Amino acid sequence: MNLVRLISRIILGLAFIFSGTVKAIDPLGSTYKFQDYFQAFHLGFLQDLSLPLAILLCTAEFISGFSVLTGIRQKTGIWGVMILLTIFTPLTLILALTNPVTDCGCFGDAIHLTNWQTFGKNIILLIPAVILFTGRNSIVTGKKVIGEWLIISMFIICFVVFNFYNLRYLPVLDFLPYKTGTYIPEKMVIPDNVSSDEYMTTFIYEKNGLKKEFTVENYPADDTTWKFVDQKSSLIKRGYEPPIHDFSISTSNDEDITQEVLNNPGYTFLMISKKLEEADKEKLLRGFELGDVCMKNQIDFYILTASASDELSSFNNELQFCHTDETTLKTIVRANPGYVLLKKGTITGKWSWSNVPEKEWFINLPL
Repeated sequence: MNLVRLISRIILGLAFIFSGTVKAIDPLGSTYKFQDYFQAFHLGFLQDLSLPLAILLCTAEFISGFSVLTGIRQKTGIWGVMILLTIFTPLTLILALTNPVTDCGCFGDAIHLTNWQTFGKNIILLIPAVILFTGRNSIVTGKKVIGEWLIISMFIICFVVFNFYNLRYLPVLDFLPYKTGTYIPEKMVIPDNVSSDEYMTTFIYEKNGLKKEFTVENYPADDTTWKFVDQKSSLIKRGYEPPIHDFSISTSNDEDITQEVLNNPGYTFLMISKKLEEADKEKLLRGFELGDVCMKNQIDFYILTASASDELSSFNNELQFCHTDETTLKTIVRANPGYVLLKKGTITGKWSWSNVPEKEWFINLPL
């Protein structure tokens, strides 16, 4: 039985430590996932709690797993694991049945799971969790209670600081498709002989006030007593989707300059702000100053945003504002504003507003 408990501790501890860590590496990604869920369940009034909840969740996961694995305040860790699984197992079942958001985000962007896979994962983890929980009273508690709580507190503080470090300076590990060194056009290619999306089309006909759905195989083509009302298509099998499938840049005049940017043999510096109105004004002004420096030194500069046209008109400068999908912008860089340096379609640098190079760096950038 001791061996079973040891294996259970290792499985649960590593699973929860990993889950908490990958979320802490990209806390904004978890924030966006909370926002998606709040929007799907019509809980928009909770949007402002997304970031605190993201940090709280990953910290609780990491500390619970750490406690279970190391044995430091092990009973507390077991309680933490059981509470989290008790909450999220039925929740993931609801998500699997309703599918409001396709990716649960339980392992951040490091590993993508469907809602049914996530529910299955939680069911599996419940087995070692129940084993540990039912035998928790047999655990011998150490006498150094204060010392153990100090260790736990120290790890909590360090873990929260780690979250804020990644918020300020971008994730220390980039799990997204736009990582430094990526040749964007290559990630947009759909290989030959890969499956495409499969849809089922149904036709709605009406007869004597009764509406009925038909498929392509059995719709009443020769029966004029049925009147066509509508048709709808539903996705039954998702096909191959390239890692980068939604990268598009349009000017304020709706001119698509995506290929122009990707094929530029020189440097292109992109300032990315998903919503200009949500960014700090001083940080935006610094970006505009960098843009002026770039343009004077033969470096193309574009500001990519999903803000509406009336918001763009409030910025009286000669810089090029372009429109890109908000989700794409949040995927490219986890900062507002953030910055990406391209050369011949390859990402050669990524920065947040806090660590973007000074003007001199761009002046001395070899062309």
